[in-house]
Amino acid sequence: MLKKLYEYRYFIWTSVVREFQSRYKKSILGMLWAVFNPLAIIVVYTLIFSQVMRAKVSGIGTDYSYGIYLCSGVFAWNFFSEMLMRLTSVFQDNANLLKKVNFPRICLPVIATCSSMINFLIIFVLFLLFMLAQPITRFSVWPYFLLLFFLQLLFTFSLGIILGVLNVFFQDVAQFMMIILQFWFWLTPIVYPKEIVPDFMHRVFSFNPMYHIIAGYQDIFAYGHAPHNWVGLGMFFLLSLILAAMGLHLYRKHVTEMVDEL
Repeated sequence: MLKKLYEYRYFIWTSVVREFQSRYKKSILGMLWAVFNPLAIIVVYTLIFSQVMRAKVSGIGTDYSYGIYLCSGVFAWNFFSEMLMRLTSVFQDNANLLKKVNFPRICLPVIATCSSMINFLIIFVLFLLFMLAQPITRFSVWPYFLLLFFLQLLFTFSLGIILGVLNVFFQDVAQFMMIILQFWFWLTPIVYPKEIVPDFMHRVFSFNPMYHIIAGYQDIFAYGHAPHNWVGLGMFFLLSLILAAMGLHLYRKHVTEMVDEL
């Protein structure tokens, strides 16, 4: 499979670039919107919540504590939810292409993943630039971000492949996941600190895979220290490997049938 992806690397790259460019093709400012939109989100989160609403999170020594806490979790969650939904519907959305062109079907999830990564990296680079001016910033722990990013990528891609294949045969899957993600978001301490919820919710959080990743981002950027829940991250990695094996098996088993179903 990796060999096939390498052989079709130019097809994947050109598809990602073409999709990115097509978003802003008819706009006057063009690709500048790729910067303006995430920049506006950062300004709203940091200024409105921190300066206007005076929201604060204990343990974070800056006036922008809630905005930074919120950005650390929301940006990671948005990347997760966008990528997962794109992967869930990727085969269904490209039905015409699958029927007309002969290429490795696994290229489509890779293209969707790369496109989501571009969106995430643009907004996160802007967030990191904002963090440069904050007194709580600890550059020594930033490399842990790469580990969390890899774990999140593996988990989301693996789960997305499973859902993408299932959605070909049961098209309610994508609609169902949209509802699930809404509940999942609020069951993850992103807009609220976990300290304010009852103790029994902490046990619920331990069974929430995204909680461990989100908490890791918050540890690094909001609290300025390395992720502390290594047991949870280890379990998250193990779950990701299991989902990867399941997704690979499901894809190989049904890849020839999917075109007939679309």
